[in-house]
Amino acid sequence: QVQLVESGGGLVQAGGSLRLSCAASGGTFSTGTMAWFRQGPGKEREFVASIGRQLPWSLLSTIYGDSAKGRFTILKDNAKNTVYLQMNSLKPEDTAIYYCAATSRYSSRGDSSLTYDAWGQGTQVTVSS
Repeated sequence: QVQLVESGGGLVQAGGSLRLSCAASGGTFSTGTMAWFRQGPGKEREFVASIGRQLPWSLLSTIYGDSAKGRFTILKDNAKNTVYLQMNSLKPEDTAIYYCAATSRYSSRGDSSLTYDAWGQGTQVTVSS
């Protein structure tokens, strides 16, 4: 059974940085796609970033949601079956529960929640002004 465990959330002041981690067990995602989504208070779930290959011969590619572009970086360590989200220049509007998602399949829709069949429990990120 696949398990995704997020860590690294917490309270940070605006302008600060956090690094989220998501460790996968019970499956391998070295060839698949992993992503981060978030859900702020009173908001719908929002795509943050994904990393993976569209096809077996494709280069590893990343996709970022508009709110993440230029501030967040997604990284993947296949040896550790772990994906990271480095978040810089955090804003109060980044406050949310951040969820890790994964699939072992190749996908051209890394930004869609429908792509993923495994989800973590989430980690809270709170940015104070």
